[in-house]
Amino acid sequence: MTPTETWQRLDPRMLLVHPIKEVGRFLPVLIGLLIAGGASGGGPWALLGVGLPVGLGVVRYLTTTYRIHDGRVELRRGLLQRHTLATPVDRVRAVDLTASPIHRILGLATVVIGTGSVASDADERLELDALPRDEAARLRAALLRTGQAYAVQVLPDGTALPPPPAVEQVVARFSPRWLWYAPFSGTVLVAAGAMLGVAGQLSQSIHVRITEADLAAITEALVLVVAAGIVVLAIVLAVGGYLVTNGNFVLARQGSAWHVRRGLLTHREISIDVARVAGVSLGEPAALRVARGRRVHAIVTGLGGEHHASSSMLLPPAPRAIGYDVASAVLGDATPMSAPLLPHGRAAVTRRYTRALLGALPFVLLPVAGVVAGGPVWLLVVALLPVGVALALAVDRVRSLGHAFVAGHVVMRSGSALRSRDALAAGHVIGWNQRATWFQRRAGLVSLAATTAGGKGRVHVPDVPVAAAIALAEAATPGLVGQFLEEVR
Repeated sequence: MTPTETWQRLDPRMLLVHPIKEVGRFLPVLIGLLIAGGASGGGPWALLGVGLPVGLGVVRYLTTTYRIHDGRVELRRGLLQRHTLATPVDRVRAVDLTASPIHRILGLATVVIGTGSVASDADERLELDALPRDEAARLRAALLRTGQAYAVQVLPDGTALPPPPAVEQVVARFSPRWLWYAPFSGTVLVAAGAMLGVAGQLSQSIHVRITEADLAAITEALVLVVAAGIVVLAIVLAVGGYLVTNGNFVLARQGSAWHVRRGLLTHREISIDVARVAGVSLGEPAALRVARGRRVHAIVTGLGGEHHASSSMLLPPAPRAIGYDVASAVLGDATPMSAPLLPHGRAAVTRRYTRALLGALPFVLLPVAGVVAGGPVWLLVVALLPVGVALALAVDRVRSLGHAFVAGHVVMRSGSALRSRDALAAGHVIGWNQRATWFQRRAGLVSLAATTAGGKGRVHVPDVPVAAAIALAEAATPGLVGQFLEEVR
């Protein structure tokens, strides 16, 4: 029986971490107790409340055990309410190793095992917090079977030598040039929104009296300076957040697993079984396209929702060429990412322009109504602005729309503000979904989706001619759709 087949405890060094984490959770309560104790004359006796979270941390360590036995990963925890989690090893899709600064100081790592479960409760997660770094790496290798085939070597005394480590092949590595793409990744808007939210909360809690003299002192130059300062601060926060999250990034292939390592302060290493990678999604948001950048996610079977979003990232916002190289390396072929796609015809183009112009119509009617009501004529010039934006958006959406079956992969691309090019291996297509609104039926178009067991559950593209949709489905999965067409006939 191997060591992992017997019930194992977490590393004893976690007795230094669990109590600290529990104290952090109880910090507001402890502060309240301290203040209340000081006001009532209790003094430092109020700090006895610290014993409760510390005790919880110790109990959590003493009651948590795990093992790999009979082809299953098993985890037991809880004192009064005993909780046992078990999952077959062959259901493991990804293994996430995370080490916060305190974990790194102690040489530990937290192991999160991704099994494709739809449970969102934290108590339902297979999480081991924490193991020695070397033990965590060995556990990951055992779960993902990353060792390559090798000939067992036996010494004269009968001792078997351990297998040689698989050679790691690095595909992409972090470069300081990647920081250029941080402001274009959407985090600037998040940072700006967070600052405005904090300012709003402060304005409600701090009463500031503004006189007419104060309002008179506000000039256009001051407003521009404040706005520029907010933008600069948001950019600085976005770049800093990108560096902290993606610093030391490395994407590598070792044996039968992809490894993604990143994090400047908290190190995180995600390992994905190659056999579970059904395809890739090349993200091309409008802002990143302006900066000539891309991001790449893997479509991993058995992982969905929040876990898939956090565990499937293969490349953060980075140069476009590196994005294509990463996607090609994961697919094993560059053709699905570089091959031209089939256009969807005049009917689909007409729908792109019609929907864009209809969306701009309210913004056109407002200034026109102002002119009719006696407003200045120059408002008609303002009415042309949304028309120009709508036409530019329609042109971009037409250029992005396309599909193909290339090198054994279903490739679909669509979108403008959030454009993506998805390549899904035909072997992972488990079904097809065709939907058509009343307007699409009149135009002979359908929204086509290839369903799969990974990622969002499908890759899709809108406004495909019916004949082209059937041809794509038949090319990728011969006979799957055709049998229903024969029944209709």
